[in-house]
Amino acid sequence: MRPTEKPFTLTAQKVSCGRCCLRELCAPVEVTPEQEELLHALVRQQHLNIRRGEHLYHAGMPFHSLFAIHTGSFKTYMLADNGRERVEGFYLSGDMLGMDGISGDTYTLSAMALEDTGVCVLPFQRLEEITRELPLQRQFHRMMSREINRDKGIMMMLGQMTADERLAVFLLNLSQRYEARGFSATEFTLKMSRQDIANYLGLKAETVSRLLSRFQDDGLLTISGKSVRLADLNQLRGVLGFGDGIYFDQLP
Repeated sequence: MRPTEKPFTLTAQKVSCGRCCLRELCAPVEVTPEQEELLHALVRQQHLNIRRGEHLYHAGMPFHSLFAIHTGSFKTYMLADNGRERVEGFYLSGDMLGMDGISGDTYTLSAMALEDTGVCVLPFQRLEEITRELPLQRQFHRMMSREINRDKGIMMMLGQMTADERLAVFLLNLSQRYEARGFSATEFTLKMSRQDIANYLGLKAETVSRLLSRFQDDGLLTISGKSVRLADLNQLRGVLGFGDGIYFDQLP
């Protein structure tokens, strides 16, 4: 933890699992009430409140837990040799963090809160034990695989796109993810900075700002500060050459 950061707050509290990334573990198979309580007890056991700008973990720290985002959002990033950030992904409520640490027993990325955020702590060893005790191990592995492949898929896709297409994909993906969480698909807040978006898309911050202004001039969206309203989703998809009703299966 960096000296300028205050320790995060650890509390024990019950949180809603309705939009949690673990809902697939809790619901898809028949379990006894005792088994169900065992699984929910793990989720309820520890809850971290991370202030905006503070880190959940840093690259190089020993891996011990996964983290399910209950409220708020994070960015994950790594530092290049020149000290500049390379943003690897943005995570919203219901997403899971920390899987970058599984293979090497250390976190390979740093995770910083983009706003005041709450996460459930899922000690990995105990989580594996529970999924073995309950008939849930396959679902657990499938969920982790999907999360990992999703991130790889979007990075490969962005690498083959123009700047316009990268920004369109980014906005459409956020739209889809907010809609999946029960929020508006056309009006949302960009929690991340223009620089973060640029780092993620492999563009310059001024390019992102210029493209947002052009998208607005073209009637694709209205933007005020961090608030975005997408005027026509199909027209925005048209930037990618997609027709009506096209959605993405592998986006972060």
